[in-house]
Amino acid sequence: MASFIYNNAVKAMITGDIDFDGTGEDTFKIALLSGTAQSTSTEKVNYDFRDDVTTELSTGNGYTGAKATTPTVSVDGNNIEVDFSSVNWTSATISATGAIIYVDNGSAATDVLVAYLDFGGTVSSTSGTFTVSITSPLTIAN
Repeated sequence: MASFIYNNAVKAMITGDIDFDGTGEDTFKIALLSGTAQSTSTEKVNYDFRDDVTTELSTGNGYTGAKATTPTVSVDGNNIEVDFSSVNWTSATISATGAIIYVDNGSAATDVLVAYLDFGGTVSSTSGTFTVSITSPLTIAN
């Protein structure tokens, strides 16, 4: 499975319900996942909110839950690119297969899913820092 932007997030971008400009209107978070978080491309259509994803890691062993990330928006030719700041869990013994980025609206039933990040396998840390660095921006092509 590859990383992708959820369809509901694209809709929310178009309607102005997600604000990426960094003025603090929306708080974005990254949560770590285990197991097979997304099995088919239908999740792009069917998953709307964080409560649709049931494989977030349990709190413990240094995983303290989702961490805030800050978006920056730029234009690259005909593309709009959204980059997110890295997040770290320190002194952590964690194994994760992916992550989600979402807009924190206060509850799993209303937190809008933005993107799924596939790690391409299990990534682990043992009593160290677990870092999620997004090396390729979310890209909206024109």
